[in-house]
Amino acid sequence: MTLIQGKIRIIGGQWRSRLLTFPEHPDLRPTSDRIRETVFNWLEQDLSGLHCLDLFAGSGALGFEAASRGAAQVVMVDNDARVYKALKENKEKLQAMQVELLLMNALNFMKSDARKFDVIFLDPPYRLDLLPGLMPLLPSHLEQGGLVYSESRGIWNLDQQWKIRRSAKAGTVRYQLLELAHYG
Repeated sequence: MTLIQGKIRIIGGQWRSRLLTFPEHPDLRPTSDRIRETVFNWLEQDLSGLHCLDLFAGSGALGFEAASRGAAQVVMVDNDARVYKALKENKEKLQAMQVELLLMNALNFMKSDARKFDVIFLDPPYRLDLLPGLMPLLPSHLEQGGLVYSESRGIWNLDQQWKIRRSAKAGTVRYQLLELAHYG
C-alpha cells in the first residue's frame, strides 16, 4: 500500500516557501494559503514572543506558520499517530525547537493542561462538531487579551462570552478571530 502525501507551503516568516508534508487522511483539511494569509494579517503578521496552541494540528499549517512568524512557543496537539509522525518529521526538518508536539486527544489536553496561550488555533474535523463543547474550555487557557482563531463549515452560534473580532468566508468555510467579551 502506497501512502499518499499532501504538501503545503509555509507562506511567511523565517521558513517562507518551505514545504510541509502530511499523510492523506479524511479529516485533514489544511487551511488554504489564502485563508492563512488573511488570518496572519489579522494577527498582524509578527507573532514574536507569543505562545500559541494549535489544538487540532493536522497538517501543521497553522502551528508551523505561527512558529515561522516568531512565536516563542507553539504547542501542537493531534491524536492520530500517523499525523503526529509527520508533524515530528516536519519539526525536525525545520529544526523548530519552539514547537512542542503532543500525541493526545484535544479535549483531554484542555482538561489536563493548565497553560495559557496568546493565540489558540481551533480547526477541528467538521464531522465531529466539537466547537460547541470546546468553546467553554477555552477562557481558562487564554492569556489576557488572547485570541482564538476558529474554522468551521457554516455558521455556528457563539455564546455571549465571545466577541467576533474579524470574520470571513471562503466557499463553505467560515473562519473568525474571536476574543472574550469580558475579562475577569
